[in-house]
Amino acid sequence: MQHLRRLRLHVRDRHVVMDNGILRVTLSKPDGTVTGIRYNGIDNLLEVLNEESDRGYWDLVWSPPGSTVTTGTFERIVGTNFKVVVESEEQIELSFSRTWDTSVEGKLAPLNIDKRFVMLSGCSGFYSYAIYEHLEGWPGFNLDETRIAFKLRKDKFHYMAMADNRQRYMPLPDDRLPGRGQQLAYPEAVLLVNPVEPEFEGEVDDKYQYSCENKDLKLHGWICMDPPLGFWQISPSSEFRSGGPLKQNLTSHVGPTTLAMFISAHYAGLDLVPKFGEGEPWKKVFGPVFMYLNSAMEGDDSLSLWEDAKKQVLDEVQSWPYSFPESEDFPPSAERGNVSGRLLVKDRYISYEYVPASGAYVGLAPPGEIGSWQRECKDYQFWTRADEEGFFFVNDIRAGDYNLYAWVPGFIGDYLSEDSITITSGCFIYMGNLVYEPPRNGPTLWEIGIPDRSAGEFYIPDPNPKYINKLYVNHPDRFRQYGLWERYAELYPNGDLVYTVGESDYTKDWFFAQVTRKKDDKTYQGTTWQIKFKLDMLNPTGTYKLRLALASAAQAELEVRVNISDENPPLFSSGLIGSDNAIARHGIHGLYWLFNVDIRGTLLVRGNNIIYLTQANSTSPFQGVMYDYIRLEGPQIDLSPN
Repeated sequence: MQHLRRLRLHVRDRHVVMDNGILRVTLSKPDGTVTGIRYNGIDNLLEVLNEESDRGYWDLVWSPPGSTVTTGTFERIVGTNFKVVVESEEQIELSFSRTWDTSVEGKLAPLNIDKRFVMLSGCSGFYSYAIYEHLEGWPGFNLDETRIAFKLRKDKFHYMAMADNRQRYMPLPDDRLPGRGQQLAYPEAVLLVNPVEPEFEGEVDDKYQYSCENKDLKLHGWICMDPPLGFWQISPSSEFRSGGPLKQNLTSHVGPTTLAMFISAHYAGLDLVPKFGEGEPWKKVFGPVFMYLNSAMEGDDSLSLWEDAKKQVLDEVQSWPYSFPESEDFPPSAERGNVSGRLLVKDRYISYEYVPASGAYVGLAPPGEIGSWQRECKDYQFWTRADEEGFFFVNDIRAGDYNLYAWVPGFIGDYLSEDSITITSGCFIYMGNLVYEPPRNGPTLWEIGIPDRSAGEFYIPDPNPKYINKLYVNHPDRFRQYGLWERYAELYPNGDLVYTVGESDYTKDWFFAQVTRKKDDKTYQGTTWQIKFKLDMLNPTGTYKLRLALASAAQAELEVRVNISDENPPLFSSGLIGSDNAIARHGIHGLYWLFNVDIRGTLLVRGNNIIYLTQANSTSPFQGVMYDYIRLEGPQIDLSPN
């Protein structure tokens, strides 16, 4: 049988075929689109009803420099030059490249792109990665999005999985079409009114309900029940993705479609769109990602394919960085560096001792300001989580200059190392004890929420029964239901939210998003929330500090007033902030914001006080903020031991 598993490469006029006896992958030549995947007796797992160019492909969206939107020209990346990079008993690596010149200016994104596809002997799947390059002298542009898309056969793949508790039978793409589906507030959300399978009637389908944070985005895909087989996409690393560990991306969705997202503005907006100036040199490797295929015996539980795919993820993660890519732009482990240390937290209003930064997110990203990593989108980032004692190890970092960044669940703000770090081939850098001093002026008088960059601890309502995704009923991710923004006005029909410190419970009495209120079919109004609190003692000459940590902002303007509800101008205004769209896209956070508002003691009174939080921008249902955490600090006090 061994000879049947030998790698074979067949180069034809218009196609090239990689075959290792387990699967057979056909690509167009020189375009470099995947037109066929033969596996387990099925001639093609990809949607044969689609044109060959619309089955498995790399694509991008680009726009001219200065563009203020996140949409632009959609472009499937079509190679013009084909090359066999490696052909051996162990590996086939193919290159489909295109070079840019001024003859295509305005028609194609100004990038040289080299798409690579790799098949290994004895491996049940194949890999893909690409090298993008922008050269000196070339025009500037914005790279709004880039990804790989695979469109599978809708007559075969009906079950989608991306987590142990996020998997289900899915509707058909036909169910989203007019007559079977009714578009809701935006095109991605469709109410299934007459689906092919009656079981889906009355459900909402929306690809954003299946988004995922980079830190968890390692595995997703589809299962075919007859014969039982799985098509999975495995990403063992997020080093090549933008925005850090909390950036959210699309995964799989009705199609059946599976995506490898590399750059996107989702849950962030224009901040996460790389903007290249004229002649700005840049090169980046996206991937490799692994398309893994598995099968089960007749009679076996088809969902065992998910469990098998999870085991494969562990193998891929342990193999990262891969040793097989032949591009000199993808350095192997021996040419990378490593950083370790310990992060401690110093907050003397909590403890005189240093507190281990348990579970801290610690990462290396390009040099920048405090917190700049969450908006960084051109280069590489390397993240880990500290252990319970605050020790961290960041391994296999590409050579280059970085800052070390961190944030600690339970504490507001961001850590930034004072000195930049230069990573060289094979280096091991021990940074010793690092100390993070989170923003703090005085003792906590009261707080609302948990500082974890998410609004998940607040009150998330039940969805409107007309707009349910059954997967998320009684689910930890209940916030992924459609239309929750409309529930606010139903819960608070006659007035806005009022929260009383010491009496209210933020898990029940603090709505997860401060949204606008619908007045009629076309107009909306801002909302003003009140925080009522009592001060038994008052220092009129002192300065109190209001900390407002936001988990999300979408075209919002947050205003703060103290004890005078109509004070103009307000004590504080954020100005117009945010475009993460997390409210509309079923998120519980977008980008993190931290505002620190000084309140003079003369603005407060001994006894009952009110802070008014107004979200003033109100032209759509999706504008608003999500709070991560709110704290009022008293004036600074002397904490010296004497």
